Amino acid sequence: MRDFSNDHRWLSLNTATVRKQGDLVAIIEACARYGIRAIDPWRDQVAAVGLDRAVRAIKDAGLDLSGYCRGGMFTADSAHRSEARDDNRRAVDEAVALGAPCIVLVAGGLPQYSRPGSAASKDITAARNQVHDGIAEMLDYARQAKMPLAIEPLHPAYAADRACVNTTKHALDICDALDPGRTGAIGVALDVYHIWWDPELKSQIARAGKDRLLAFHVCDWLVPTKDILNDRGMMGDGVIDIKSVRAMVEAQGFAGYSEIEVFSNDWWTKPMDAVLTTCIERHRSVV
Repeated sequence: MRDFSNDHRWLSLNTATVRKQGDLVAIIEACARYGIRAIDPWRDQVAAVGLDRAVRAIKDAGLDLSGYCRGGMFTADSAHRSEARDDNRRAVDEAVALGAPCIVLVAGGLPQYSRPGSAASKDITAARNQVHDGIAEMLDYARQAKMPLAIEPLHPAYAADRACVNTTKHALDICDALDPGRTGAIGVALDVYHIWWDPELKSQIARAGKDRLLAFHVCDWLVPTKDILNDRGMMGDGVIDIKSVRAMVEAQGFAGYSEIEVFSNDWWTKPMDAVLTTCIERHRSVV
């Protein structure tokens, strides 16, 4: 396993971690000051400054990307499915322009939450079938652009509103169904916040192998968690054995960035410099 204790060359910052402290350009400039080599920007943050400006800022700062957040939200009623398709194609085009190595996919839950305005449904089986079909359609477009898709399984608490793909096994089942030849066109983005609890985690990471492990995200699970979405912990403040999970992915040959993604009403109130300084320290000592 790689030793992160002496530097932070393999730290990537998911830009949601400091989304309340500044716009994307300000985040990029701060990362450059702190020697953070990579980011994973969110689409709304890119849209807020403009795609062309975001591309220039990333290039000028000499940053890599560890991914692009996010595509997905495939579930919708019939009146909104073309909206989902078109939006995901735009995500592919943006990711190509930014030079991202993959697009992180959050699958979507029940249609009324994934695509507001959709007719309400309680049929989670139908939602999962829509996710499969939506990823298949997006994959056809993404292949042409040579943009890999990374399915992110989310904690089961998000099954209704954000993602009905809740285990690494389910995400890999979709990968195997859509890309049995393991061409590199589709894989998984594994976030310890969502997968740490899974008793099948080690075997499923081994099943994924190097070619399916496209991204690795870190933060921590607080006890108690006050807000399932926006009360993630900084690494080391919770109960996740992050190093053990990183050991699992690195045992398969993963050698990419450990991407820090902390959605936190607490950390969003702190100055950006304080957050980045803490990220670097915890990356070296905990991740």
